[in-house]
Amino acid sequence: MASLHELTAIAAFVRVVERGSFSAAAAELGLAKSTVSKRIAHLEDRLGARLLYRTTRQVRPTEVGAAYHERCLAVLAAADEAERAVTQMQQVPRGRLRVSAPMSLGQRYLAPAIAAFARALPEVEVDLDLSDRMVDVIGEGFDVAIRAAELPDSSLIGRRLCGSRRLVVGAPGYFRSRGRPQAPAELADHACLLYAYQASGDTWHLDGPAGPIAVRVRGRLRANNGDVLATAAREGLGLAFLPDFIVAGDLRAGRLEVALAEHCRSEAAIHAVYPQTRHLVPKVRAFVDHLARHFGDGVPWAALSRRRLALYGGER
Repeated sequence: MASLHELTAIAAFVRVVERGSFSAAAAELGLAKSTVSKRIAHLEDRLGARLLYRTTRQVRPTEVGAAYHERCLAVLAAADEAERAVTQMQQVPRGRLRVSAPMSLGQRYLAPAIAAFARALPEVEVDLDLSDRMVDVIGEGFDVAIRAAELPDSSLIGRRLCGSRRLVVGAPGYFRSRGRPQAPAELADHACLLYAYQASGDTWHLDGPAGPIAVRVRGRLRANNGDVLATAAREGLGLAFLPDFIVAGDLRAGRLEVALAEHCRSEAAIHAVYPQTRHLVPKVRAFVDHLARHFGDGVPWAALSRRRLALYGGER
């Protein structure tokens, strides 16, 4: 494979043959005549063949040089086509887009947004991976990841899409049999449903009138998916600490109720994160902009979350 240095020598050789002059070729390339001459000499040395006849009046290719010239035209045409292809890719969103997103958020709210994106940009192929684990965006080759958690310091760029908050919820039957906790410390006496991927482990972080408070909880059921915990909570197995986008439907239907509402006032955010780069790929830019518009129009769980917190005394 020709190196970049050799490609520049090939380009100089082609210009000399086409112009019949080192001076004319040098002027067209914006180089000194001596530089063009050295590049041709290097090319001849590497090939072990004389490519040009040089006289004081003209320059013309040898028989070998003429054959080589024809092949050089094809090489330069391929290089030009490759450059045009890259330039075009930098202007129009196209190609494969790998996206990572949490399972529950992806199924409920991201799927419609992706469907609309796919309809609008048919040249983009979306590969969606739904998992609640914290993926390595760069190491695993993702273009974009949707994060419903605090963003750690990293080399990733984060763009806020919308707000969310976590709520302590339980089934009406559970509250009738076990009582409704009146203070965060009372959670230690309740059966709690544990989220395996929670960064703080079995510690729930709440935020009330007196400020943040951390409570160590315990329970018999641990899962790495919020929907599983929501189902367990509906069945009366314990209290869950889940994002509002997971429990919104259950709150609306009365299958779950909020506890400690005045301590669930801290709002987090859902972000789209992607690797830092000088030139953001159009497919990534288009996708993140699309999500920002989609979620910026208002998420269905936000108003419900505020109403339920007000109902249970958590909104002032």
